[in-house]
Amino acid sequence: MLSFLPGPVLYFISLSLLIINTILWSTLLTIGGVIKLLLPFLPIRRLLTRIMNRLMWSWATCNGGILYLISNIEWDVKGLEKLDPDGWYLLISNHVSGFDIAAQTYLLRNNIPMLKFFLKKELLYVPIMGLGCWALDMPFMDRTSAAKLKKNPKLKGKDLETTRKACERFKHSPTSIINYVEGSRFTEEKRLRQNSPYRHLLRPKASGIAFTLSAMGEQFTSLLNITIVYPETSEKVLANVMHGRTKKVVIRIEVLPVPRVDPEVYFKSPETRVEFQRWLNQLWFEKDQQIDDIIKIHQDQNA
Repeated sequence: MLSFLPGPVLYFISLSLLIINTILWSTLLTIGGVIKLLLPFLPIRRLLTRIMNRLMWSWATCNGGILYLISNIEWDVKGLEKLDPDGWYLLISNHVSGFDIAAQTYLLRNNIPMLKFFLKKELLYVPIMGLGCWALDMPFMDRTSAAKLKKNPKLKGKDLETTRKACERFKHSPTSIINYVEGSRFTEEKRLRQNSPYRHLLRPKASGIAFTLSAMGEQFTSLLNITIVYPETSEKVLANVMHGRTKKVVIRIEVLPVPRVDPEVYFKSPETRVEFQRWLNQLWFEKDQQIDDIIKIHQDQNA
């Protein structure tokens, strides 16, 4: 609607609206979090969880409205028809930009339960956001470092048990958890530094997804392999979106069986870990080829 305006004006409008949108819904989530703290009764907590998820849905929907206002993005999405709003999903995705989360929560909001993220424990103490994420039942993790394990071997397995306890609440309502297995947003500089064998991806890390599957794999109904592509450029995507320059976003969703990870075997068997990493590497090789094909088709269409 406003895409005719100059880029700097669009950037100011989008930044202002995104800040207002985030503060509004984060404040409501924080209020809900306080109520959950004061009234920690299971029926009330479950009711509040549904309300909190709806508030996050509203945040994602408003983000979509802002995008509609400032840009003219073509959404090329395939795979939504196979999804269930009442399912339990583990999502793995490539990670290109800070815009990925907003795009994925907006596009998936009516097709799967609202996305949850594993967060560092330190984020719990961030004003507004920390309590809001806690109200949404997002698990906060206090990972035990290798140095701590070396000093105190008794801590081994504590992370897994902490994850299991954090995920117990997910048994009562459908849940989607997303894991960006590359561990960082893609840049060409990082790809070269890693000596990545992929053209458009960083090396995937199996430990995070294996850790999640070993803690609550039996709860997931499907694994969603999501590929997000900005065919015009993978650089400065968020800034380009806010300036109204991004014209197309491509998302492909593949529904896969949930891999079974036995913690008693996985964490003790190097061969099992290597096999799991090979499986993930193969997914990433296929994803890399898919991204390359999408970019080439876009280039041919605009030649």
